Amino acid sequence: MIKATAHSPQLLTSEQAVALVNPTDTIGMGLGPANPDGFLQALATRDDWEDLVVGGALLLNYYEVFTKPGVSFRSGFYGPAERLLASQGNRVEHVPGGFRQFAPILERFRPRVMIVQGSLEEDEGRINLSLHYGGTRPELLRAGDDPERVLIVEVNPRLPRTRSLPPEFDNTLPLETVDVLVEGTSEIIDLPETVPDGVDRAIASNALQYVKQGSTLQIGIGAVPDLVANELCVGSRGDFGLHSEMFTTGMMKLHKAGKVSNKRKGVFVGKSVTTFALGTRELYGWLDSNDDVAFIDVGTLNDPHVIGRNGNFLSINGALTIDLYGQIVADNIGGRQISGVGGQEDFVAGAELRLDARSLICMRSTVEVSGQRRSRIVGRLPEGSVVSTPRHHTGVIITEYGSAELAGLTVRERARALAGIAHPDFRGDLAKIADALGRA
Repeated sequence: MIKATAHSPQLLTSEQAVALVNPTDTIGMGLGPANPDGFLQALATRDDWEDLVVGGALLLNYYEVFTKPGVSFRSGFYGPAERLLASQGNRVEHVPGGFRQFAPILERFRPRVMIVQGSLEEDEGRINLSLHYGGTRPELLRAGDDPERVLIVEVNPRLPRTRSLPPEFDNTLPLETVDVLVEGTSEIIDLPETVPDGVDRAIASNALQYVKQGSTLQIGIGAVPDLVANELCVGSRGDFGLHSEMFTTGMMKLHKAGKVSNKRKGVFVGKSVTTFALGTRELYGWLDSNDDVAFIDVGTLNDPHVIGRNGNFLSINGALTIDLYGQIVADNIGGRQISGVGGQEDFVAGAELRLDARSLICMRSTVEVSGQRRSRIVGRLPEGSVVSTPRHHTGVIITEYGSAELAGLTVRERARALAGIAHPDFRGDLAKIADALGRA
C-alpha cells in the first residue's frame, strides 16, 4: 500500500484521478512501458469528453477511451493496438518523429496533464520510472513543478526498480514533485519471444557473420534479433557490450550466459545501457535492482555521435521493403502506418561513423499479398512510399539469400548488390533495372 506522509501528493483511485481531467484537455505520456494501464482504463468510464487529446506511443493494451466521441490519440509509434484502433475508424493518427524527437515535441505542445507509471523506491521518497526513461522525464518534472498543470503517477508494486547512472542520469522522480499518486494493480504486459521459421534462421545466420568478439550490440525486436541473441548465448564469441534503445529478453539471456562484459565499448564502459525495456516477465524480474543495466535518456542513448564512440558497433534492425537505390521503408507501406521511425535511423547513422561498425537491416526477400508473392526488394518505390531511412545512411541489407554491403558503392553497384540477394524469382528483372540505374 502507498503510505501518506506530510509531503506526499494526493492519494486517489483511478476513477478519482480521471475526474481531474477536463472534458476539453490534453494528456501527455511516454512510450509503451511508461503508460499507466489502470488510469487509461479508467478514462473510459467517462462519456463527457468534448475534445480530449492524448499524445503517446506504442500502446500496450486496447483502451476503450480511444473509441469515445470527442477523444483523439496522437501516436509517435504504432503497435498492434494503434493499428486496430485506426482500422476501426477511431481518431488515431501518427505523429512522424524519431524517438529522440519525442522530448521536444512534448515540450512544444506542453500537455496540461502528464501521466506515467513507476514503482516506489525503497526509501519511499522517489518514484522509480522502472521500464521506461525515454524522453518524457523533463516534461514530467515541468508538469509537476507547474501549478497550472497536473502530474499523475500510477505506482504499481509489480514493476521493477531499475537503475541509472547518477548524477548525470536519473530515472526517478522526487515524490514531492508529484501531484497525484494512483495505486496500480495491473499485471505488467509482457512480450513473448517470436517463434522463428526457416527463413528467419537463414537471415539470422547471415547476420551472425558480422558479430565479432567484443562487439557492442544494438538489437531490435522480432524473430531474427531473438535468434541472433540466442545463438550468441551458446557460441564461442563473447565479451560483448550492449548499447540499445530497447532492452530485450534476448539481451538478458546474453547476460545470464556470461557473454556481456561491457569492457570494450568506448562509452558507458562497464554498463549495458538502454532507455526502455520490453519482454517477458522473467526479464522484468531480472532487471529489478540490477546494477548491470543502466536506463538513460533517449536523447543521449540514440545520439549518433554517442553511438559512434562504441567499438565494433553492430546494429540489427528490420524493414518492410527497400528499393535498388537503398531507400528503406520501415514504418509505413501503402499508406498504412505499421510502426514508426523510432531509433532506427539514429543507429544506422551512428554505425557510419566508424570503420569497424556495421548497421544491418534484416528482412525477408518476399511477402505474400492477397495470395500473391511479391519481392520486398523493388526497382523503384511506388508513388506515395514513405522513406524511413534515406539511401545515404543505408549500410548492410540482409535477406535469407545473403548480404549486400552498400557503403562506398555507386548507384549501379548498390543496385546490383541488392538484386543479388533478392528471391531468385525476381532476381533477373531486378538485375535488368539495376543495369539501367546511374547512367543518366
